[in-house]
Amino acid sequence: MGLAGSVALGVAGLGLALLPAVWKDGRLVAPARDLMAAVARAVLQGALPSDPAAEAAAVAAHLARVDDTVAGFPQAVQDEFALLLRLLTTGPGRVGLAGLGTDWAAAPVADVQAALQRLRASPLALRQQTYQALRDVSVAAYFADRSSWRHLGYQGPMVL
Repeated sequence: MGLAGSVALGVAGLGLALLPAVWKDGRLVAPARDLMAAVARAVLQGALPSDPAAEAAAVAAHLARVDDTVAGFPQAVQDEFALLLRLLTTGPGRVGLAGLGTDWAAAPVADVQAALQRLRASPLALRQQTYQALRDVSVAAYFADRSSWRHLGYQGPMVL
């Protein structure tokens, strides 16, 4: 039994090591950028510009703020978020956890919104936590931009 457990842990560890990297030099790499861009478009629909070029620029700026937001997390939280992104950037992880059959970069906004809704409404805590992590990081990065404060009616900090 001990040997079987050791083998299972070794295989699981090897599997995790083979998952794609999501960070390089403190920044999201392509598969994770595609994932977080899709989440941003789904979560922030209506708050992003409607012009495709302006939307692309806003999403690129948003992804830079996602990098900065995650960099501000304690290392343990960064590691957990990176593991989540690593799982979701694989086909089996995306389909199994999020229920999304299309790659993040190619998925229509409505499909990503439906996948997020399934995560949110799932009876499984892991899926709910996945939704909360993706949404919370995206929203935190969005409201880190001063220009988004007007959506809240927040005028900014008072000058003393």
